Amino acid sequence: MTATAKDASALAATTGSDVVAVASTSSGSADISPAHSAPEMVENNNTDASGARNVIDSTASAIRHPRKRERFGYLLTKDFWIVLLIGQILALCLTGTNTFTTLLVMEGTSIPAFQTFFNYVLLNLIYTSYTVYRYGIRRWARLLWKDGWKYIILSFCDVEGNYFTVLAYRYTTILSAQLINFWAIVVVVAISFLFLRVRYHWAQILGILTCIGGMGILLASDHIQGVNGGDISSGNQLKGDLFALAGATFYGLSNVAEEFLVSKRPLYEVVGQIGWWGMIINGAQAGIFDRDGFRNAVWNGKVGGYLTGYTLILSLFYTLVPILYRLASAAFFNISLLTSNFWGVIIGLRVFGYTVHFLYPIAFVLILIGQCVYFLGKGVFGEAKKAWLGEDQEKGVLGIGTAKRKIQKGNGGLRGTDGLGQGVEHESAGIV
Repeated sequence: MTATAKDASALAATTGSDVVAVASTSSGSADISPAHSAPEMVENNNTDASGARNVIDSTASAIRHPRKRERFGYLLTKDFWIVLLIGQILALCLTGTNTFTTLLVMEGTSIPAFQTFFNYVLLNLIYTSYTVYRYGIRRWARLLWKDGWKYIILSFCDVEGNYFTVLAYRYTTILSAQLINFWAIVVVVAISFLFLRVRYHWAQILGILTCIGGMGILLASDHIQGVNGGDISSGNQLKGDLFALAGATFYGLSNVAEEFLVSKRPLYEVVGQIGWWGMIINGAQAGIFDRDGFRNAVWNGKVGGYLTGYTLILSLFYTLVPILYRLASAAFFNISLLTSNFWGVIIGLRVFGYTVHFLYPIAFVLILIGQCVYFLGKGVFGEAKKAWLGEDQEKGVLGIGTAKRKIQKGNGGLRGTDGLGQGVEHESAGIV
């Protein structure tokens, strides 16, 4: 769009883009289009062409050399606090599912594959049903035929990540298994860098390392107190370590794959497909590996309540994760989950009689500081703007938490695509 000096000043002050690219025209006006960092506000009362040029030059200079306050720009937005809150809700959900799993084992019921089966069934009932309603049965069947293989891979990685991680705790030490789970962060960062063209800057690397340092303090505290069985292996430790490594690898693969798919397809489609194929894969795995556990399990009212609680919390987890992927990334998702150990101890105070070591609050604060450092220098979109979707996110879906939705709103329009070439109007609750 072309602008006079006054228009250029207004655009420089109000644009919601991450970068403003400036191109001069022969008449002395300027073409301003969005790219990567929010410009600082510029005031200029000159009305001639040279004045317009000064405004543009000063705006471009501000983008290339941002002031210190701009490095904290994203931390002051509402989106950042939403991202931080969702991350902690997910950490609490993970703690809740671990707590219910422990309670099930204490009751004499250990069915790691089968207990997750109900989660996939619930996701299938909610999201697949809604997908069929939105698409129609023929279009949904065409989705299975054309893109089913992508969701089979995603669901397989998700199911195996759950299975191998739980299986690892039967053999190796808890401390060893938790340390190996850091491998998931490495897998996410490496795959995102190689295949999704994500380029991490120094603040993100420093933020990740700070969060890992905080988690290290948590594990060291548990090890010092001996409260997590960190020195005791219940079986073949090498086998357990390999299972933990496999689980972390599958988790990393599924995290990146889901972030990619949910950025290009409606949320209800992706979660529904995870539920559909996960139910089939997990059901088959439970039928093969959980038969003895199922026969020897204790079935009573408490077990039913624990399974219900586990299923509801895990389904909430699977619902919120893709929203966090859109607002942030798979890497931030993984460092957000590092606080789950802290929340586990807080819940354990009441349920299992745990005690809080003085290092726990320090570690928790350090992890939160690392999450803030991770977003230093980010523009108003944070990580919502995905490198693989194009400069204006034209290859992405218009939905909850997407940068494309913000760009479309900024341009005065809300019409986008649902990922299958169909028009989507203004997004309301439950419609992505």
